[in-house]
Amino acid sequence: MSRYGVNVQKFVVISNPEEAIEAAKSLNATEFVVKAQLHAGGRGKGTFSSGLKGGVHVTKDIEEVKFLCEQMLGHRLVTKQTPIEGILVKKVMVAQSFGEILQENYFAIVLDRNYNGPVMVASPEGGVDIEHVAMRAPEKIYKEPINLATGPKQEQTSRLARLLNFQGEQVEEAQKQMLFLYKLFLETDATQLEVNPFGLTPYGKIVCFDAKITFDDNAYFRQKFIFGMRDTGDSRENEAEKYGLNYVSLKGNIGCMVNGAGLAMATMDLIKLNGGEPANFLDLGGGVNEENVGNALKILIKDKNVSSIFLNIFGGIVNCSVVANGVLRACRFQSVIPPITLRLKGTNEMEAKRLLSQSGFNLKLFENMDEASISAIKDAYCSGNASCVI
Repeated sequence: MSRYGVNVQKFVVISNPEEAIEAAKSLNATEFVVKAQLHAGGRGKGTFSSGLKGGVHVTKDIEEVKFLCEQMLGHRLVTKQTPIEGILVKKVMVAQSFGEILQENYFAIVLDRNYNGPVMVASPEGGVDIEHVAMRAPEKIYKEPINLATGPKQEQTSRLARLLNFQGEQVEEAQKQMLFLYKLFLETDATQLEVNPFGLTPYGKIVCFDAKITFDDNAYFRQKFIFGMRDTGDSRENEAEKYGLNYVSLKGNIGCMVNGAGLAMATMDLIKLNGGEPANFLDLGGGVNEENVGNALKILIKDKNVSSIFLNIFGGIVNCSVVANGVLRACRFQSVIPPITLRLKGTNEMEAKRLLSQSGFNLKLFENMDEASISAIKDAYCSGNASCVI
């Protein structure tokens, strides 16, 4: 953000508590903000597995900076937006504090279908969840649609700055910051840029104290530097991305491999409906080959929580026999394989079923999607107990 002229705090990101004191000293500040870095909101009200309350702290004591880093790094932080077990904190930001924030405003630029383009959104009710403001006082949320040909107009940024209660020279400074943020939004292929708080310091400076930016995945080829900083927190997700697979790790124990996002969602819903828990979302996509099917299966098997695997394939663009050969290819090189249930319908399904049934591997074939999901659930929870009821 600072590269675009946006006012931000000076900061250092560390991954080891031993770096904390040097990081704090390098900022040449009288007060510090220590903030856990992870992809989840509500950090300030979260709780660490170390017992520390809150993922954001302010202190004037350098020794306390180190203590806070010790209580954050290597510990799990649980917030309202994390899984129940929390997320492991690997990095902490130590930042300069500007002291009390005199005004906590909200400012964002988002893509809005209603306006067919970007819209500036602002509210004087910053520092809190904007969703609560929308419910409690919607009249305090202001919008200005942006013409992509001209960018934000001076009268638009001036209006928003005054509605945010900036006065005198602050109005012009706020306008500049809004324009800098729009330039960042445009040039980084962002789909959402949210600053909260967009605050005023006791020294009259307008600073972006906290921000959330979402980038368009389709712009990866233009934004490799930005995407190179992404931390998914899951090595399987990184591996899947390398193979061009759409994979999201979940908390269940039934591995899912499907082609098509819609069918993948329906498969996970059916597993839930029948009493199971999907371990992942995995969409093979339409241009899948044998090698990638094998890679996808290996990723599922690597997940120690996976007790059974359900392959649900609709052969339209995808050839079922390609999927079958990919499965067999992976099975030949895996020493331990969870029970696998398959449902294949469509292009070349008969050949695929022949290959699988004659393979000698313990593969269960089903015609019916519901029956197949129940079989996968029994394999996951019943461990061969014939009398087990799902």
